[in-house]
Amino acid sequence: MGTRELEGIAGPLYALPYGEFVAARTAAAKDVSAVGLTAAGQRALAAEVRALPKPSVAAWAVNMLAAHNPEILRELAGLGTSMQAAQDALDAVDLRRLAQQRRQLLAGAVKTAHALAAQQGRAISAAVATEVEQTLRAATADPGAAAAVQSGCLLRALSADGVDVVDLAGAVAVPGSHAAAVTGTGTARETAAVRGTEPVTGARGTEPAARAAHRGEGAGGKPTEQPRLRAVGKARATPTPSAVERARAGLEAAEEAAAEADGEARRAAAELAEATAESTRLADEARELRRRLDVVEAELKGARKRHELSAALAQQSARAADRQRRKEVLARERVLRLGNTPEG
Repeated sequence: MGTRELEGIAGPLYALPYGEFVAARTAAAKDVSAVGLTAAGQRALAAEVRALPKPSVAAWAVNMLAAHNPEILRELAGLGTSMQAAQDALDAVDLRRLAQQRRQLLAGAVKTAHALAAQQGRAISAAVATEVEQTLRAATADPGAAAAVQSGCLLRALSADGVDVVDLAGAVAVPGSHAAAVTGTGTARETAAVRGTEPVTGARGTEPAARAAHRGEGAGGKPTEQPRLRAVGKARATPTPSAVERARAGLEAAEEAAAEADGEARRAAAELAEATAESTRLADEARELRRRLDVVEAELKGARKRHELSAALAQQSARAADRQRRKEVLARERVLRLGNTPEG
């Protein structure tokens, strides 16, 4: 089964609010007749749709950026390209400037992810926000990660250490999708990174054409124009940085990333300390409230007993008063009768 039909179904699914994914996936698997496949093809496609994994919350938040604010992801991908160019050129000044720009872009992107998630009915925690930032940082460090992030079908958070390429195994819902193309600059190697495969050389005449160009032959084996050969010769004559220089540039970039990570760790530690203090304060307050509640409940129990006793006494007193009033009436009537009777 090709990926085009699956992409057309998966894309809208991964753009849904987090809590609606499973039900929508089930409904989509039941309704695959609109794609124009044979009965067997429809059954195979339905099985693939049912097998689409639900993303992690962090990946879902990144997918919300891809669905609602893709320009942020394009800007981060472009920044990553600029940082790679600055590193290749051994431009430490430009690297520091771009690193500062990346910090600002990441902060804004995480803030936007927070807002989008809340709009979709799912607030993200501080831990999830950290995973979102790590994923977006990885998108600036590796073209394949940038393509995966922009695909809108991300399944898990990504991370980059600045040395190795980002591990993209199982990161995208539809391997071999058009993820690399959405950047506008995706290469065959970037696309292969998202697919989890190596680019195939020699397919569809690509490699033979490249070899023909290298030999100075155009289409049909005709020699190309001499100015193009001169341009190639000039490009080869351009000196390249030595391994030591490239290593030093990589060291500076790694030091910058480490300093940035240390800053993030310090901020996270400060937030943790603040949250711990707040949690301790609330726990103490809760204990005090429970103690006061116990006291008040004991007082209430005593008050209820006193109320019951008072009610019983009041009822007895009312009955006694009623009896005395009746006795008073009888005594008065007796006095009146005796007063009206002549003495003998």
